[in-house]
Amino acid sequence: MGAMDNLELRTEADTILAELVGDPGGTARLREDQWQAVAALVEERRRALVVQRTGWGKSAVYFVATALLRRRGAGPTVIVSPLLALMRNQVESAARAGIQARTINSANPEEWDAIYDEVERGETDVLLVSPERLNSVDFRDQVLPKLAATTGLLVVDEAHCISDWGHDFRPDYRRLRAMLAELAPGVPVLATTATANARVTADVAEQLGTGAGEALVLRGPLERESLRLGVVRLPDAAHRLAWLAEHLDDLPGSGIVYALTVAAAEEATAFLRQRGFDVASYTGRTENADRLQAEIDLQENRVKALVATSALGMGFDKPDLGFVVHLGSPSSPIAYYQQVGRAGRGVAHADVLLLPGKEDEAIWRYFADTAFPPEAQVRQTLAALADAGRPVSVPALEATVDLRRTRLETMLKVLDVDGAVKRVKGGWISTGEPWAYDSERYAWVARQRATEQQAMRDYVSTTRCRMEFLRRQLDDEGAAPCGRCDNCVGAWADSSVSAQTLTGAEKELDRPGVEVEPRRMWPTGMAALGINLKGRIPATEQCSTGRALGRLSDIGWGNRLRPLLAENAPDGPVSDEVLRAAVAVLADWARSAGGWAPDVPDASARPVGVVAVPSLARPELVGSLARGIATVGRLPFLGTLAYAGPGGHAVRRSNSAQRLRALSDAFSVPEDLAAALVAAPGPILLVDDYTDSGWTLAVAARLLRRAGSEAVLPLALAAAG
Repeated sequence: MGAMDNLELRTEADTILAELVGDPGGTARLREDQWQAVAALVEERRRALVVQRTGWGKSAVYFVATALLRRRGAGPTVIVSPLLALMRNQVESAARAGIQARTINSANPEEWDAIYDEVERGETDVLLVSPERLNSVDFRDQVLPKLAATTGLLVVDEAHCISDWGHDFRPDYRRLRAMLAELAPGVPVLATTATANARVTADVAEQLGTGAGEALVLRGPLERESLRLGVVRLPDAAHRLAWLAEHLDDLPGSGIVYALTVAAAEEATAFLRQRGFDVASYTGRTENADRLQAEIDLQENRVKALVATSALGMGFDKPDLGFVVHLGSPSSPIAYYQQVGRAGRGVAHADVLLLPGKEDEAIWRYFADTAFPPEAQVRQTLAALADAGRPVSVPALEATVDLRRTRLETMLKVLDVDGAVKRVKGGWISTGEPWAYDSERYAWVARQRATEQQAMRDYVSTTRCRMEFLRRQLDDEGAAPCGRCDNCVGAWADSSVSAQTLTGAEKELDRPGVEVEPRRMWPTGMAALGINLKGRIPATEQCSTGRALGRLSDIGWGNRLRPLLAENAPDGPVSDEVLRAAVAVLADWARSAGGWAPDVPDASARPVGVVAVPSLARPELVGSLARGIATVGRLPFLGTLAYAGPGGHAVRRSNSAQRLRALSDAFSVPEDLAAALVAAPGPILLVDDYTDSGWTLAVAARLLRRAGSEAVLPLALAAAG
């Protein structure tokens, strides 16, 4: 292309940009680095990886390139992104420039056929697809080949997810390898990310360039001149909540408060609302409609903050976001930089504060069960699929492979990309292809996670520039002191809290009590294990909805319960504080709507006795808790379930089928307890120390109800999640 043609293309691109930003005929111009990316796609039809800070304008590049390519007869652009729900702003901007975008995701299946028809007729300029859709059987086999043959531009958003060296590896993204290989010659590809260090960048670039020459890497400085970073170290969770309540109004504009767990986000939201703040919770448990409303409220500054988990980690487009505060430290500096990068994109100044907690590392460990499984478990899975000779569902595989469902699904996706298994109608099959266990790579990735955790400890304690620290973690060659953070200019955030606010926070976190949902269905595939349990658990054998003092992921009672229930914690009698809390939970339970057992027709209003679950690790703790409750509540302590065998039972964190296998015949009802249940056939309060999967309570409740209990009301010290 000659100089004049290049100039005309640049002018055309700038005109499209002006339309995108809502200023047709205005002065909007692509920056030189943005134009370099657009030119690589449109003029040279190259594959390019753009690593640029959040707010740099990556969406402008792919929408401008789309418009230019479509005008030149190219097929539609396909954007693969995990952030479809958060791309509404970009789609609306594209519409201003005459670019018609449609979305394929799990929320609009009724529209898929019509959208596919529009794409085939050339009426859709941009098709946005979630990475999970790439591994849907129908989409992969029927839609993906057509898309690959007609695509004019492929965009891979959040491209660090492709690499398992990265902090947010997603196996579904690896399906892109197949689509890249099937693209027609000369179809440009754009991959974008704001969080990739040198190793991740090289890995993604290599995957992009497979079979199409070397990919162009356009990497810019990751400095964010608007961000002022700081760390405020406070003694405990109550101080952190109190600090937030007293200083939230001091932070500029509206922003995001990140918490490490759903429970912590909900606790913080409740406390801030009590203190009169307009805030909204945004977590994995938030309904889609409520998420959408929360996003709109923040966009329009109707709330001071969203109190969010990593569910809001990427893609939220609010250029004037004034602050990001973390209640607890994420386990990766790269993930942290990605989250704080939401702030200050379109304003001159934004505040970023980290409030680390003593419980952070315990929470890291709790969520750390993500490493690729040992080779023996992988081989066991492959053998089970090969022996079946037919598609096997994930629930059915759980009866054979001792892995939790999310970890099993992730492993299968990796094996799918590696060619060893394939997802088909009805489940998964073995391809019979040879497969090698890359132990060196998996071990390196595990070490990388540990290195990232240490880096976050170092970030909290460093006396050097915090922005420089984060940029060096991303291998940003231009990293230098920022001159703005608390280490460069001195502490700028007041760490004080008043006694009154602190007392209010302590009362909020001291309030015990969460519901514990019972199991209603037996796991799939138990017959393969020789256990005759399937389908719905009969209503006459079910556990009732129960209570726990707190979740282990809470920043309130969770912080007290984690040391008590730690693997190596000594056994001992329950403390007066914990017993009082348990009694308070029971009192609230009795006063709740419907009383003790609203799900059990004709059950009497009050428990007739207390029964304990036996414990190998903490028999004194559980026994003293059950007896203490019985004494305070003036109820008879009826006894403890017995172990059916001499060895007791010990169940690791595993999937439902394997847990039930270990528990199905683990307990028995002693004769004296059975006699007591017959003599007083009312509701029974069942006491345990901890409930994770709910299967211990389900099995125990089945025994007690078969022995004559009207209802089984479970009370645990702690619940998972």
